[in-house]
Order: sequence, then C-alpha cells, then structure tokens
Amino acid sequence: MMITNNIKEDIENAAEWFKKNLEILPLDKIAKQEEGVVSYSLWEAEHKSSNLIVLIHGTGAHKKWWYPIAPSLRKNSNVIALDLPGMGDSDHRESYTMSNFGDAITDIIEKEKSNLDVEKILIVGHSLGGHLAGYVSTVKKELIQGLIIIDTFIKPPDYDYEKAGNSGPLRMIKYYPDKLSILNRFRLMPKQECNNNWYLRYIAEHSIKEDAKGWRWKFDDGLFHRIQKLWGFEFSFDCPTLFLYGSESLLIRGEILKHISKTYGDKMHLREIKDAGHHVPLDQPLELIGIINNHMLEVE
Repeated sequence: MMITNNIKEDIENAAEWFKKNLEILPLDKIAKQEEGVVSYSLWEAEHKSSNLIVLIHGTGAHKKWWYPIAPSLRKNSNVIALDLPGMGDSDHRESYTMSNFGDAITDIIEKEKSNLDVEKILIVGHSLGGHLAGYVSTVKKELIQGLIIIDTFIKPPDYDYEKAGNSGPLRMIKYYPDKLSILNRFRLMPKQECNNNWYLRYIAEHSIKEDAKGWRWKFDDGLFHRIQKLWGFEFSFDCPTLFLYGSESLLIRGEILKHISKTYGDKMHLREIKDAGHHVPLDQPLELIGIINNHMLEVE
C-alpha cells in the first residue's frame, strides 16, 4: 500500500469492523512502580461485568497492537492492554527480567480487579506476551482463571541459546529525518507477509516517536541485549488454557511444536489457526476475537 503522513487516509479502505473499533476509545491509565511507569488502556464492559481480559503484546510491540481487537471483547468483559516495560509508552529500565515484567502485569491486574470488582480473569499473550502470560499464570495461580498463549516459541530445556545467537535488537535504533522515512521502514519480525496492510499501517503509526535527534522507534534498543531468557522455566498453570499457532508460522513447527505438545499437551489444548503466520492477531483478527470471547465463557 502507498504510505503517507495521513493515517486516516491510509486506512480509509480498512475493514469496517476495524475502523468502527478504533472509534471506541479506552481510558488511558498508568501504574507507578519503583523501576518506572507502566502505561495501559482500559475498555470497560458494555454492561457491568465481573470478567477481565488482559492482552499482552510481543517483543518490541505495544498495547495499540490490540486496539482494533479489544473493543470486540467488551460485550461480557472489561479489557486491558498494556505496554510492557521498555516498550510503547512505558518507561525504559535498567534491566528486564521475567519477574519485573510479571510484576508490571500483576500490579495492574490487582489494581483493576479491586476497582472493577473482578472475579474471573483471562490473560492472553502473543509471542513474548505468551511467555509472560504463562509465567504469571504459574506464579499467581490464584489470580488467573483462564489463559491463551499465541504462537509463543516455548523452547526445550536443552535449547542452545549460544548457537541460536540473535540476542541483539530486532531493529538497531537509528534516527530518521522525517516521519514518512521511518514509516516506510516498518517490518514484522520474524519477516512475514500480511494481507491486512491497513492493520500494519495503524500499528506502525504508534510504534514511533520524534525527539530532538529525529524520528525513532519507541522501544528501548537495550531491551534486546538485557532481557532475561526463560532458561528452563517450566509452566505449571492449572487454569483452562489454549495454545494457538499460525499454520504458516516460522517459529512454531517441527521439533518446537512436538516439544510443546509433549510437555504441555495435558495442560493446554493446541489449536492451529489457518492462513496465519507468527502474527496471528494481525492475520486472523476476527477468528481470534471469537476464540477469546468463547474461552472467556468457558472460564470457571
């Protein structure tokens, strides 16, 4: 698609449900932690509800990846999407560990659980967000009643991180002279095609910022060097769980898929999403909306 500086014109041909959902604006909120501020958005349920759905994005992404999806989850649930530390509008930090990511998530959940009088919580995570959703559901079993993990690269205990390499940033931070230049550099990682170009254009708009040096990506480029890997961490969640993966995903296939099935097949139901790559929320958003809503109904 032709990209311009005008986001409204660029997504003019987007699906009607997509444009309609973007008109339903959430409450913008923050959670203050010792290490920094965490930004999140809250869509209250259409009618008073004791349900809460929490949406967690992947590495280098941000909460607005979920903005086209979240409003379609409001019929029977309150919905939260957050910017993980070091990404989106949340503060950058000196270190990034599973525990401080997990604390950021649980602090927000506990705060809004009290505010909204929530009884049932479904946590949904894509990629890195899936790791964190599984982590929180393991260490805070009493807090989470349902879980969906989307195309998360769950590695076997003997996975060779040194051999795999790629510990650096997905995109080295550099400055661009104007907004249009950086928008044209936006790419999905891992690389894949996406038929919903208007969805890509929307998330690209909210992945960048301008400062005194020019235009840059919002995420902390040091994040990718300093993030703690889930070395041999074994999930032990007890709640009803779905593992969704794209039929064309470059990450969930072969030995990795066999490992996930063998290790967690008794804890979660594996479901393939047809005509989707790693970025299932962008490739099949309407199918994902239906799955999330149905799973919320199954949560006890």
